Amino acid sequence: MKEIKLFCPGTIANVSCGFDVLGLCLDTTGDEMIIRKVDTPGVKITKIVGQDLPLATEKNVAGVAVLAMLEKLNNTTDGFEIEIYKNIKPGSGIGSSAASSTGAVYGVNELLGKPFNNHDLIEFAMKGEELASGVPHADNVAPALLGGFTLVRSTTPLDVIKLNTPSLLYATVIHPQIEVKTADARQILKSKLRLKTAITQWGNIGALVSALYTEDYDLLSRSLHDEIVEPIRSILIPAFDKVKEECKNAGALGSGISGSGPSIFALSKGEETAHKVAEAMKAVYDKVGVSYDIHISKINDQGIKILES
Repeated sequence: MKEIKLFCPGTIANVSCGFDVLGLCLDTTGDEMIIRKVDTPGVKITKIVGQDLPLATEKNVAGVAVLAMLEKLNNTTDGFEIEIYKNIKPGSGIGSSAASSTGAVYGVNELLGKPFNNHDLIEFAMKGEELASGVPHADNVAPALLGGFTLVRSTTPLDVIKLNTPSLLYATVIHPQIEVKTADARQILKSKLRLKTAITQWGNIGALVSALYTEDYDLLSRSLHDEIVEPIRSILIPAFDKVKEECKNAGALGSGISGSGPSIFALSKGEETAHKVAEAMKAVYDKVGVSYDIHISKINDQGIKILES
């Protein structure tokens, strides 16, 4: 195999109560990437379409992730060219940097004959996240590589668990056309918590994981509550509270900030409800006067997909 074309999915990190530990993979939203093996050693980003991002390997999240993988292999002889077709805008809160990082390491791994499994690749993709946000978090790259819902129990050492995905679950995401950089969104968070707040959050995380396995949609709905991050970050997002209210009125199980924002996600039981939620989101933002994109997606239990090879 000399060339591979990939679908690199968008992701929702945190899923309300699981800051830096929970994430899920989207099915209809993502980038595309073409990676080819070439004779000249090293990694070269040859084309980026859709967004103005650096082509320099050391300044691009895809390049940094692949370099980390090749270093682990002590591979100084193979060469790769990468084309990135960006459909996910940086700063959107739906895993733009993770899509590039994971797609790059997944594709190069395939072209090298799969020296690593998908779980192993998380470590290298995290290097791209570190370049993008200053923190090597795994809550976006893990679901992109493993599919479905994932739980990051630990990053040192890396311990990621793929969770069950309820069969009727859909995500609706509205992306207001403003940018919230992950690094900036982290800076406004508090460094200390009240014990009572932490206990409430732990209860919601545990209940959410249980709800995914039992496919208890009512319990899932009660668990989609964030005591820690949402009250602070929501001030950066226009009409956030109104969107949450209207999503609930439209039948959503719950909603929250997607990643570091500004995107807002809602989870619903069934596609019909997910579309009703989308209309409710649109109605709010049409009045606000901020342009937006809407995504409706079943949860992608596979993760990255090979389109051509």
